[in-house]
Amino acid sequence: MHSHSQHNQHEQTEGNLKLAFWLNTVFAVVEVFGGIATNSIAVLSDAVHDAGDSVALGIAWYFHRISSRKRDKTFTFGYKRFSVLGALVNSLILLSGSAIILVEAIPRIFSPQHVNAQGMMYLAFLGIFVNGFAAFRVRKGETQNEKVISLHLLEDLMGWMSVLVVSIVLRFYDVPILDPLLSIAITLFILYRLYGSLRKTFRILLQGTPKQMQAEEIEKHIREIPEILAIHDLHIWTMDGSFHVATLHLEVANEMNLQETEVIKEKVRHELHHLGIAHATLEIELQGQTCDLNDC
Repeated sequence: MHSHSQHNQHEQTEGNLKLAFWLNTVFAVVEVFGGIATNSIAVLSDAVHDAGDSVALGIAWYFHRISSRKRDKTFTFGYKRFSVLGALVNSLILLSGSAIILVEAIPRIFSPQHVNAQGMMYLAFLGIFVNGFAAFRVRKGETQNEKVISLHLLEDLMGWMSVLVVSIVLRFYDVPILDPLLSIAITLFILYRLYGSLRKTFRILLQGTPKQMQAEEIEKHIREIPEILAIHDLHIWTMDGSFHVATLHLEVANEMNLQETEVIKEKVRHELHHLGIAHATLEIELQGQTCDLNDC
């Protein structure tokens, strides 16, 4: 059941990334022509940004497909971590794109340019619809790759909302400086969000314990099983932000036979599964056995 659920989730994620990729790619082309027609640098900047997002979505889609492969002799842990690699690449693309927007927006504060406000408004409505729909499709993603892509799309959505606000204001008032000011504010907000996303990505790559899990709490639950005398060498990490793994040593009484230890293992695996651990490797040790991995 768990494997079937993960398979369905993987297919749904790939479908969402595929849809978002094609929506962004087609719309980026529309933006280029729209930006030229309206003489709007803001729209052209969004076109460049959306083109970058299309590349990011393509990378995310590619890495996500790789992450579904079965483990082999080269990658004995499987390919799930490729999804996290995709998240890292996309974060760097988003960071670069945000830097470019800041470089373009800051000079425009001192030399604002007049644009076709009505054309900007029509493009903004279309941009909000396209990016809003794509963001809606990937917003519930559980992998770090999807979360970074969601951040990409959120930035695009907010960018088009700012274009809409500016275009409406510019139809009635001659205040072109609003365009770069809003662009800078949105970019700074996205950079703040990106910082948190990068921290999560590096936590996964550095084998950190998943944030929603506490090693002490997991150990406490396992110790409640009567046959368990002690626990050590507990390691918990996540492969991609949603598939969590654990290894640990269990100490039991000397009189335990093989069949009884297998029953204990099943109890521990059941408890770990209930706590969110998808895969666990357990080693049984008899009471008093010497183990050099207590502090490993």
